[in-house]
Amino acid sequence: MFLGRMMMQPLSIASLIDHAARYHGGTEIVSALTEGGFERTTWAQVAENARRLASALARRGMAPGDRIGTLAWNNRRHLELYFGVPGAGMVCHTLNPRLAPDQLVYIVNHADDRMLFLDRTFVSLVAAVRDRLETLRGLVLMGPRDEEAAAALPGLLFHDELLAEGDPGFAWPQVEETAPASLCYTSGTTGNPKGVLYTHRSTLLHALSANQPDGMGVGAADSVMPVVPMFHVNAWGLPHITALTGARLVMPGPRLDGDSLARLIDDERVTLAAGVPTIWMGLLNALEASGSRAESLKRMVVGGSALPPSMRAVFRDRYGVELIHAWGMTETSPLGTMNAPLARHAALPAAERDRIGNGQGRPLYGVELRIVDAEGHLLPQDGETQGELQIRGHWVVESYFGQEKSALTYDGWFDTGDIATLDPDGYMVIRDRAKDIIKSGGEWISTVDLENIAISHPKVANAAAIAARHPKWDERPVVCVQKRPQADLTEAELLAHYDGKVPRWQVPDKVIFVETLPLGATGKVVKARLREEYGDVLWDEAMAALQGEGPAQP
Repeated sequence: MFLGRMMMQPLSIASLIDHAARYHGGTEIVSALTEGGFERTTWAQVAENARRLASALARRGMAPGDRIGTLAWNNRRHLELYFGVPGAGMVCHTLNPRLAPDQLVYIVNHADDRMLFLDRTFVSLVAAVRDRLETLRGLVLMGPRDEEAAAALPGLLFHDELLAEGDPGFAWPQVEETAPASLCYTSGTTGNPKGVLYTHRSTLLHALSANQPDGMGVGAADSVMPVVPMFHVNAWGLPHITALTGARLVMPGPRLDGDSLARLIDDERVTLAAGVPTIWMGLLNALEASGSRAESLKRMVVGGSALPPSMRAVFRDRYGVELIHAWGMTETSPLGTMNAPLARHAALPAAERDRIGNGQGRPLYGVELRIVDAEGHLLPQDGETQGELQIRGHWVVESYFGQEKSALTYDGWFDTGDIATLDPDGYMVIRDRAKDIIKSGGEWISTVDLENIAISHPKVANAAAIAARHPKWDERPVVCVQKRPQADLTEAELLAHYDGKVPRWQVPDKVIFVETLPLGATGKVVKARLREEYGDVLWDEAMAALQGEGPAQP
C-alpha cells in the first residue's frame, strides 16, 4: 500500500528573501548611510536588488561556489549581498575590518575571494593592501560612482551601477540545501584565523530554531536593531530571522557609540536590539546622560562575552528592558544557548531567578551540550561541577574551510574551549575560557566572577581579570580596571568591594588602573595583551622584595 509523501523543497536562503518580499514587502528597512544620514527602503526593494546583484555577478563571470567578500557595516547594501550572493549559489564571505591588515590579506587569499564589496570607509585600507590580494578579479564600492575612490582603486566598480545593469526578474538557480552559503573566519584563535563555511540548510535551521519564543522571539510587529556587526557570524542570524518574520529592520551603520544608538532607538522605536556588553555599557551611559527612557525598547540580546549582572539589573529596574544572555561562537553559527525561564522559576525568590538569568541559558532545539574532564570523561550536570564545554548539532562546524581534518572529538563533539557548568535542566554557565581561567594553588578561579564584581562597583566603567605568575601559588588574580570619568577610586576601596562575594583566597592580589582596556575585533577585551603587559607584575614584585631582603632562594 502506498503511504503517501510530503513535499520536499530545499532549505535555501533565497526562499527567505522571497517570503519577506511576498508577505512583508511594504515593511520598512531603515539604514544608516556610511557618509551620514539615513535611507529608507522595504523588504520588496531589497529582494529586487538582491536579484539584480545576483544577475550582475553572474554576467561578470562569477560562478556557483565562488566566494564574494564583503568589507562593510550594517546597512541596506550589505543586506542585499546577504541574500543576492547565496541566492545565486555563491558564497557571501563577510570580512572583519577590525582585524589587522596582514590578517585581512591572509583571509582574502585563503578564502580565494573572487570579488570584494567594500564600504567607503575602507577604501584606504584596501588600497594599501590591494597588490597583496592575489585572488580578486574585481572590487566594488558599496554606493554610487565616486571618482575619488576610483582614483584610489583603479578598475573599481560601483554597487549602484551593478544594480542598474542587473535583471530584477533574475530566476534563482536551483541550489542544494547542503551547498555552501556564507563564510566567516574566527577572530579568537591563536595563529591564522580559521574559516567556518555555513550551508543553506544550517543557516535556515539556525534561523528557525533561534527565533523560537525562548530564543530571539522576533515577530512581524518588532523593530529590530542588530548592533552586532553583519561581519561577525552573520549578525547572530538576525538578517535571516527578520526576513523569516518580516520584522522591521533598523541598521545602525558605522556609528555605534552610545549617543548615536540612544537617538536611533528613540527615533525609530526599536523594540529589540542585539550586541556585546561593551556596546550596552556605552548605551547605558548615554541614556543616563541624556535622560532618555528608551521607552520603545523591550529586549536586548547580549553575547560575545559575559553579561555583568549589575548592568542587567540597571536596565531592568531603571528602564524596563530585559537583557537576555546568549552564548555561541563562529563555529556554532553562532547561537548555542539563550536564557529563558521555565514556568516553575516564577515561584522562586527574586535572587534565585536572577542567579539563573545571569547565566548563558539552555540549548536551543538542534544542539546538545555536555561537559567533560581533561581526559574526555563525561561530568555530571549538577550545576556545580566544572568541565570543558562541548557541543554538537545541526549548525555546528565539522571541519574548517580548506581543512580535510575533522574539527571534532573522536565521538563527534566540538570542543568550545570554554569551562562551564550544566545543571539538570540544561542551564549552562560559562565559568571562563580555558585559556583565561586562573589556576591558583591547584584550584580554579573564574575571571568572569571577578570581573562582574568589579563592574558592579559604581565607580568602575569596565574591568578584566587575568592570571599573573606567582612564585608560591603558580598564578594569582590581578584585575585591570577602567574607572568611570572623574571617579576617585582606590585599590583598597575596590578590593573591599569583594568582601563576602567570593572566598577570601579568590580576591585579587592587585588592582591595576588603566585608561582603556584593549578591545579586539568583536568588542571583547583582549586579555592576551593584558597578560603580556601585566602577567609578571606579582612575580616581579616578589623578586624585588626578595632582593631587598637578600638573595632570592631557588
